[in-house]
Amino acid sequence: MNSPESTALWLTVAALGAWHGLNPGMGWPLAVANGLMARRAAALPGTLLPLAAGHLLAMAVVLLPFVALGTLLAWQREIRIGAGLLVVAYGAWRLIDRRHPRFLARVRPTQLVLWSFLMATAHGAGLMLLPFALGLCMPAASAGLPAAGLAVAGVAAVHTGAMFATGLVAAWAVYRWLGLKALARSWIDLDAVWGASLVLAGAASVAVAL
Repeated sequence: MNSPESTALWLTVAALGAWHGLNPGMGWPLAVANGLMARRAAALPGTLLPLAAGHLLAMAVVLLPFVALGTLLAWQREIRIGAGLLVVAYGAWRLIDRRHPRFLARVRPTQLVLWSFLMATAHGAGLMLLPFALGLCMPAASAGLPAAGLAVAGVAAVHTGAMFATGLVAAWAVYRWLGLKALARSWIDLDAVWGASLVLAGAASVAVAL
């Protein structure tokens, strides 16, 4: 599917990945900390790779059940609208309640893949991607679950690749020029921005589906 809509959806998937990568909540400050402790820049991508793996899994876990439902071709439009409304509701909840689940603090920093998976899930990162990814994955669902799984893997890979790239750029900039102390002094609370992003993403996807 090489239509203008398809191109726009792929660009949106990549742009959301870049946004996730820039969000400190997705873990790039951990890469900076490891780089500073190891005193070598090579530690940055080494830390971000397991974070990206966890993020990839979180995207796939959210996307696959919805795409599997796409085999019910008569309900594709309703599924996309429902997914968009779900994102809006979750974004509104994040705007109201900005507390982070306590169990995230009990995951050891050495368990980076698990930490990244849980953090992305708790922040609704997969939900933010969901409505746009459905537009790309639903057509493949008509060919059966194997094709749907490949479509989900492709979307998750593009999204996570953009996330890894922007996270690496952010980590390198802080590692090279700022350091964690400067980051702490100029920290920006993105929870409200993140919640608003979820609401806007969901509303936009509902509008497109309608």
